[in-house]
Amino acid sequence: MKITVAGVGYVGLSLAVLLAQKHEVTAVTTTESKAKKLNQFYSPIRDEEIEHFFEEARAGKRKLHLYTTTDKATAYRSAELVIIAAPTNYDEQEHFFDTSAVEDVIRQTLAVNPDTWMVIKSTVPVGYTEHVREMFGCDHIFFSPEFLRESKALYDNLHPSRIVVGAYGNQMEMARKFVELLVEGAREGCSAGAAQAAENIPTLIVHPTEAEAIKLFANTYLALRISYFNELDTYAQMKGLNTQQIIDGVCLDPRIGGHYNNPSFGYGGYCLPKDTKQLLANYKDVPQTMIEAVVKSNAVRKEFIASQIIEKNPQTVGIFRLTMKSNSDNFRASAIQGVMERIREKRISIIVYEPTLEDGSSFQGCLVVNDLEQFKKQSDVILANRYDTELNDIKEKVYTRDLYRRD
Repeated sequence: MKITVAGVGYVGLSLAVLLAQKHEVTAVTTTESKAKKLNQFYSPIRDEEIEHFFEEARAGKRKLHLYTTTDKATAYRSAELVIIAAPTNYDEQEHFFDTSAVEDVIRQTLAVNPDTWMVIKSTVPVGYTEHVREMFGCDHIFFSPEFLRESKALYDNLHPSRIVVGAYGNQMEMARKFVELLVEGAREGCSAGAAQAAENIPTLIVHPTEAEAIKLFANTYLALRISYFNELDTYAQMKGLNTQQIIDGVCLDPRIGGHYNNPSFGYGGYCLPKDTKQLLANYKDVPQTMIEAVVKSNAVRKEFIASQIIEKNPQTVGIFRLTMKSNSDNFRASAIQGVMERIREKRISIIVYEPTLEDGSSFQGCLVVNDLEQFKKQSDVILANRYDTELNDIKEKVYTRDLYRRD
């Protein structure tokens, strides 16, 4: 099958690699340098499984039928299926996702290949798929939410917890075919035992609007759980209690479980901040208190963390990594940036250790210092959303809430 994937972020690239094991896949990017890099099988994003697959492809040990281009018209013209993985950033002014990138792909595809199928993998507002079907007069568009972790995107495509597709009527045949493609890719890329498990992946085909709601409610629940354990930690710190002992005791209840319970500076990254706000926007005219509380809780947590640092009266605060989690190179909307903003308001000097940025450059007005020893010496207090053994020699300077050191 000829498949075109629009977008080479975590979602798009992981799907492109997954499907390129058995099918002819063209990935579309707007950046020539990124296309050149991908055509040499070098990943522009940090993802262990993608990097491993590409390493094997360069060595001739794995065949990937993957080509990346900036020529959108040619890529869409030849496709039997277009997977739309374009970014949908939350617009704080309009209180809605900016879906213009998705609509651009639909418009460009219809201009050169009006009969092809399109599946939206971007996160969108509830009711969006029906909206664009009407907008473009096209019934060849369906929706499938992604449930991928940052830096683990291909792994999660190879070992999916579930597959959800939003389709109905004449879309059902292609929806089932899309499920088969995902299962086939998981089976192809895994070991024998895991490949057998791929045959039993829970699959749900529902109306597109319900599928859109599943995505937003799932991510908001994860944000709620993060907020719950962060507020537990805030209480324990304020009252001089042992956070970890409380969490361990609470999580012995099997209905709660010991997962997703590691305190942090707040939730951030590509999905949770924008998805929670989008769900809250979708609640307009619907009674609620919890969804709004989740969004507010994240802001309150950052304020609390900042206050803990400000009380130490430091001359210089060091920020150890801007990323959301270990083994990641993404720091978009990372919680630590919100903490930085609040500390800067008190005119406290901040320096940043972030190896993905150029030494001596500036990030949000803060100096980047990538000589780790110099960074340690210059910092009176070091904030680490996620701890690293590199900090062991100056533990007394480090403020972190990473109690379990696992993510």
